[in-house]
Amino acid sequence: MGYAHEYAAAIMHRGRVPMDPADYVPNWQDGPRKAKFYPGADSFPLPDAPYPSDATLDRGLCTEGAPGDGEFDLTTLSGMLRDSYGLTGRRLGVQANTDLSALPFYPLANWSRGSASGGGLYPVGVHWVSGPSGPVPPGVHYYSTRHHAMQRLLTGDVSGQVRAALGEGAPGPATDQYLVLSIKYWQNSFKYNSFSFHAVSMDLGACVQTWRMWAAARGLAVEPALWFDEERLAALLGADPREEGIFAVVPLKWAGYKPGVDGEVAAATPVSVRRKDVERSRTVLTFDALLRMQEATSAGATARPAPGALAPAAAHPVDPAAAEVELPPARPLETDVRTALRDRRSSFGRFEGQQPVTRPQLAACLGAAVAGSRLGGDTGEVPLAKLYAFVSHVEGLEPGSYAYDPERRSLRRVKEGRPGEFLQKNYFLANYNLEQAGAVLVPTVRTTAVLDAVGDRGYRLVNATIGAVAQSVYTAASAVDLGCGVALGFDNISYIEELGLEETGEAPLLIMMIGNERPAPADFRYEIA
Repeated sequence: MGYAHEYAAAIMHRGRVPMDPADYVPNWQDGPRKAKFYPGADSFPLPDAPYPSDATLDRGLCTEGAPGDGEFDLTTLSGMLRDSYGLTGRRLGVQANTDLSALPFYPLANWSRGSASGGGLYPVGVHWVSGPSGPVPPGVHYYSTRHHAMQRLLTGDVSGQVRAALGEGAPGPATDQYLVLSIKYWQNSFKYNSFSFHAVSMDLGACVQTWRMWAAARGLAVEPALWFDEERLAALLGADPREEGIFAVVPLKWAGYKPGVDGEVAAATPVSVRRKDVERSRTVLTFDALLRMQEATSAGATARPAPGALAPAAAHPVDPAAAEVELPPARPLETDVRTALRDRRSSFGRFEGQQPVTRPQLAACLGAAVAGSRLGGDTGEVPLAKLYAFVSHVEGLEPGSYAYDPERRSLRRVKEGRPGEFLQKNYFLANYNLEQAGAVLVPTVRTTAVLDAVGDRGYRLVNATIGAVAQSVYTAASAVDLGCGVALGFDNISYIEELGLEETGEAPLLIMMIGNERPAPADFRYEIA
């Protein structure tokens, strides 16, 4: 039994037994940047990328056919990056979050992005490793989110090194174009200390799921690899494993790619990015739990799970004897993916229970959550997440707690009665009134079973799956005109007790609130100022 089991147990109990360091207070004045900073690096802007109106979220979530076999080029890559992690607007609306007082000040501006992020910190770094088939000289580039530009960190074809690091049986097409996703821990741990590994691995899933939806709607495919030679890729990027983890590699099917020998030569030549990220913080702290999780989850990085390895950890089936409540067909997700992503935001206390959620809206969000729970790539198609719903204000649906049956697209009653008091009592923060949400959706994963099946690196898969589910629900809620909020600050054990999960091994890892917001909220039209 590895350290990830111990860390997972601490996460589950942190509402009752605080994790070390329990007395930690962030030094906000000495916080890090929300991106890496490479002074003096050459860069080039990425092109504008129109998005077709028929690239709907229904297609992006693969509820209308499977993704196509289209090819990426620089324009489509630019569009996908901009709509996922690029800055797309300001967040200046009056709401109930604790950072409201800082929003009007431009140096502290809260910029909106398509992907969700724990605490709005966006710790995922996107690196483009481009081979000879690319539109620019081969090399390693860093995506600068603030400038929507690529910064060149290394010149030369090192795509063979990435290919070799992926190894045999890696997902995705034959290519010399890769996106390598790293996470610089201090960008998140300065705020969340030991808890940060739990949060950042969900950020990874939210980012990848945005790409999967965006690409699928355009007839493209994104298949992430979570198992590879992490040490080799860290050396290529010049990353210190104690400070930065390499979490995923996404091979891109590229227009004009032709297999050659250059990559094979490059694979045998050890090279490394020499430019170093310049840290803003004068004092950078380390946390024992974070260091141990990086060590534990990177140790078996090359041991890609065999087909079927995750089957014993599949989501626990619904109880067929539980009373079934039918749902109508889901409301179609006809909004194009770009619009849905740019409209996506956290509701932060704006929910209004007097206007109930309709059952087709609820069905759409539940279906999106299930679609997002399969990351694909080298993780296979085993469904790991099960979904529960605490219903307070849904038209034609009795208040209570339910389990979602994805096969029948219906609900199975777990417990009757209004859940508002339970939900609010077990929420730590003051930025949401959970009782006013139409429903609170709770994904669970049998975390211990996953770790037993594929080792400690499975913790990254568990949380990436939950992050992908959250991103799918956020985007679907936007498409069906609902508000949405996602939170980690709740008593996990209380949810296990309330839903009767003590014997199933299911871990509630996140809560997702959906509902209608109060009409005519106060906001600031930054785009016309």
